[in-house]
Amino acid sequence: MASFSYLWNHRARFTIGSKNFYRAWGKRFFSFQELLYLNWRRNVLVWSGAKIEDTAEIGKVSIIGHKNLLSVGSSSFIGQAYIALHDCVKIGERVCINDDVKILTGSHNVSSSKWDQTKKEIIIDDYVWIGTGAMILPGVHLGRGAVVGAGAVVSKSVEPGGIVVGNPAKVIDKKRCDGLDYNPCEFLSSNRAWLLG
Repeated sequence: MASFSYLWNHRARFTIGSKNFYRAWGKRFFSFQELLYLNWRRNVLVWSGAKIEDTAEIGKVSIIGHKNLLSVGSSSFIGQAYIALHDCVKIGERVCINDDVKILTGSHNVSSSKWDQTKKEIIIDDYVWIGTGAMILPGVHLGRGAVVGAGAVVSKSVEPGGIVVGNPAKVIDKKRCDGLDYNPCEFLSSNRAWLLG
C-alpha cells in the first residue's frame, strides 16, 4: 500500500453523514489492519536504508542483503517477491513485479577454483512488467516498458518495449505499445478506498 501519510493527505473527502462518507469509511475500516501491517513493513525497509517512494506498493517481499542497495520509484508495485541485494537494485516508476519473482544480484564464478562470488546491479526502468515466477539474474537491465513473461529466466538485458519469454528468456517479435500511461497501484482496492472512496 501507499504510505499511510500519503493516503491520509490525499484521501477522498465527503460530507459527514452522506452515503459516500459511510461507504468510504466502511471500506477504509475493513482495509485498515492490512494498511498498518504493510506500512510497518515499508517503514522497516526505509529505516534500514531503502529508498522507497510514498506511492510505491511493497507487498510481502523477502529481501536479503543491505537494504540501502534498494530503490523503488513512485507508483511501482512489488508482490510477494524475493530480492537478493548483493549489489544495487534500481526499480523505476510504475513498475509491476508479480508474485514469486526472484531478483538476484549475486552468483558464483564457475570458472574459479575458489568459487568466487560475483555481483552486478540490476536496473528496472519505468513501466516494466515482470510476470509471476520470473527470475532476473545479475547485471540485467530491463528497458522502459519491457515485459518479462511468467516463469522466464532473464540473463541478458532487454531493450525498451521488448518482450521476453522462456528459459532461457528469448525476445519475441511482438513489441509493447508506445505511450504507456498507467499506474499498477491504482487497481488495488485498499488504495481505491482511500483515494476514491
